[in-house]
Amino acid sequence: MTVLVTGGAGYIGSHMVWSLLDNGEDVVVLDRLSTGFRWALAPEARLYVGDVADPNLLDSIFKNHQIEAIIHFAGSVVVPDSVSDPLSYYENNTVKSRALIAAAVAAGVPHFVFSSTAAVYGTPQDSQPVAENAALNPESPYGWSKLMTEIMLRDTAAATPLTYTALRYFNVAGSDPKRRTGQSTAGATHLIKVACEVALGKRSRLSVYGTDYPTTDGTCVRDYIHVSDLTSAHLKALKRMRAGGRSIVANCGYGRGFSVLDVVDCVKRVSGNDFEVSLVDRRPGDAASVIANAEVARREFDWVPEYDDLDLIVQTALAWEDLLSKRNDK
Repeated sequence: MTVLVTGGAGYIGSHMVWSLLDNGEDVVVLDRLSTGFRWALAPEARLYVGDVADPNLLDSIFKNHQIEAIIHFAGSVVVPDSVSDPLSYYENNTVKSRALIAAAVAAGVPHFVFSSTAAVYGTPQDSQPVAENAALNPESPYGWSKLMTEIMLRDTAAATPLTYTALRYFNVAGSDPKRRTGQSTAGATHLIKVACEVALGKRSRLSVYGTDYPTTDGTCVRDYIHVSDLTSAHLKALKRMRAGGRSIVANCGYGRGFSVLDVVDCVKRVSGNDFEVSLVDRRPGDAASVIANAEVARREFDWVPEYDDLDLIVQTALAWEDLLSKRNDK
């Protein structure tokens, strides 16, 4: 049986492919390579280059491989971009996910793991850490596009044999401890990625967007999860569905938050480099503080994070950034 990973040449997707192969799985990747890289993939992974909603390509994949599960990462992820160009996000994240889900049902694929987001909560109105049953109030088209896909999966699972797991990611960071892949997209907006680039001289400065949020130091607070712990949660979610587990939604985070300035201080300390920080106005769509209650994942998946340490997350991100510099110099 084979696992299809959409967006498998991207940041999180490539880590997922390596984790699946490390665990003896047969893997097929579908990626249009808009932000992903061929070289990020393991040689054993078979790559189809194309769009996740291409019906002919999907039909070919399902005919050529016995797909038992889909892990769906393909999509657009930059919150401010979704505010300025919402229709492209609804097209890329929602409409194309609908096409993929329909193709999966038609092909009889039994299991589906969806890359969702904590952005579905917006700024939580209830106490934090936020649990899966909290009010859903996205503050950006990005968050809405992901929530709409969750709803499609819920309703499809109620009407068909498809079983799904929707994992709501908090802020994913770090890189493969074995240095096989990492966050490599040019112009990436992830805070730890950007801060590491500035610390190593790849960017001239770091902008902190908003210092007047209702948080301890006025900057946004997030729950940062190492990418390898995230892929571990996917593996365990898939194992649970294979064993007959019902469809479920689960948060993926550590349950504690760090402000933007906490992260900046950590990157400076771990890298040993000081750098310029610009304090600028808020960006549209950013929630003030979002911290995960991940007890569902721990209980249902028997998920035990291994990299729950901000210093360690930053160390792996810096190590990849250094390696990436040497790769790009060749």
